[in-house]
Amino acid sequence: MPPSSPPDHAEIRAAVARLCAGFPGAYWRQLDVERAYPTAFVQALTQGGYLACLIPAEYGGSGLGLAAAAAILEEIHKSGGNGAACHAQMYVMGTLLRHGSAAQKSRWLPQVAAGALRLQAFGVTEPSAGTDTTAIQTTAVRQGDRYLVNGQKVWTSRAEHSDLMLLLARTAPRDRIAKRTEGLSVFLVDLRNARGVSIRPIRTMLNHATTEVFFENLEVPAENLIGEEGRGFRYILDGMNAERILIASECIGDARWFIGKATEYAKTRVVFDRPIGQNQGVQFPIARAYAASEAADLMVQRAAALYEAGEPCAKEANMAKLLAADASWQAADMCVQTHGGFGFAAEYDVERKFRETRLYQVAPISTNLILAYLAEHVLGLPRSY
Repeated sequence: MPPSSPPDHAEIRAAVARLCAGFPGAYWRQLDVERAYPTAFVQALTQGGYLACLIPAEYGGSGLGLAAAAAILEEIHKSGGNGAACHAQMYVMGTLLRHGSAAQKSRWLPQVAAGALRLQAFGVTEPSAGTDTTAIQTTAVRQGDRYLVNGQKVWTSRAEHSDLMLLLARTAPRDRIAKRTEGLSVFLVDLRNARGVSIRPIRTMLNHATTEVFFENLEVPAENLIGEEGRGFRYILDGMNAERILIASECIGDARWFIGKATEYAKTRVVFDRPIGQNQGVQFPIARAYAASEAADLMVQRAAALYEAGEPCAKEANMAKLLAADASWQAADMCVQTHGGFGFAAEYDVERKFRETRLYQVAPISTNLILAYLAEHVLGLPRSY
């Protein structure tokens, strides 16, 4: 069994907090206005070795576990930043590390660890499939020593800022497979000077650098196939569990930022000759948000411990994401309410973080789909979709 109380990685947290202090709210506000990518911040994280924390030492990384990666992302969000600009480089590692060949890992991981290559894009979702990953239509057809890729992806964040993409594509038609999870394969795509790839940014309510990607006869070397052809759906599940745990840690960081922000404001904001934090109508929502975030954090720790121990953790990863996303959204709403009109003023950063944390009710998986998963696969209720 995994440890019930994993290390809190206090030294890593302190170091990340110091790094984030160099990128205050004004930095993120300006990026938000310009809809710009936080290049300087990502470079600082890369140079500090934080984005290579999951890469084994033999390939130039730190060789740390998922709990360390979670601590890094939590601190970024707790400091008022946004790890979404670079978090994919952590959770994509699960597929490559567990299922990539020795040659693939030797070729790519040292460059990723050194910061020479960015592995930030995860090409899975498609417009016609949504969260039904088994219904994707992008195809990869084998022709000799290469595959020809044709199709479209959507909500592929950071594609414009990545050198490599982990791509899920169909290598067998749906009418020729026994199970719907079969016939999908994973490829590592080199986006540098790639012909047959078009990337179009999607403007959203938050600065997330997300895109839609079109493939037209893109040539991918057969040697870039990860694992066995047709088993890609199983492979990306490793990355998805890690993704949900890491996103959950970001939500915990957001919740703690909102709670800290609201607590400080409630202590110093004076109305009717008394701090507003003296009123139970202000105190209680802050206290409830705190309790919810602390409880959710325990599930995040549990899921990370199971993942690191190599134990099944789909149930825990999904619950961690659900509870943490709910806790961060509860804290966000409370923080706006505590600040009143000032919660809508950009200079307080509350409205920016409010928009950012709202995403995690929907992505990378909807809270409703998590509930459906728990109902069917954990509680044994009839399948709803």
